[in-house]
Amino acid sequence: MKKVSLLVIFMTLMSHFGTAQSISKEEVKAVIESLFEGMRAKDSTQIKAAFIPDARMQTVISDERGTRIGSNSVADFAKSIAASKKGVLLDEKILDYQINVDGDLATVWTPYEFYVNDQFSHCGVNSFQVVKLPEGWKIVYIIDTRRRVGC
Repeated sequence: MKKVSLLVIFMTLMSHFGTAQSISKEEVKAVIESLFEGMRAKDSTQIKAAFIPDARMQTVISDERGTRIGSNSVADFAKSIAASKKGVLLDEKILDYQINVDGDLATVWTPYEFYVNDQFSHCGVNSFQVVKLPEGWKIVYIIDTRRRVGC
């Protein structure tokens, strides 16, 4: 009887842990989806709300000069999206979410395709570091790749 009780307790705890992980992953996904919804709406306030104030944004640039890292502030990024021409739709289509969560830290890998007015622009992968703070999950760091071939 004691073994059965321990097994039931263990299974209950594991089921609760699995549910908590699932909820956390959905919450992490929601903050990233909010970022891309803000981009499509050209809403700089919504874009900035997905990040901590001093988040880092970087891009791996690979061209004939080699590979280097470009950087941008969240404020400049949000401003450039909001200032894009009226009637121009900027749409980053996320192809998959690979989310790993450990407590209050999440890593998210999202292959994507980027379109401007339904015209393919480029593809790549985003790598996010996301942290759960008292106000919710926030993006702390993002680095991406961008390419036009091999998509």
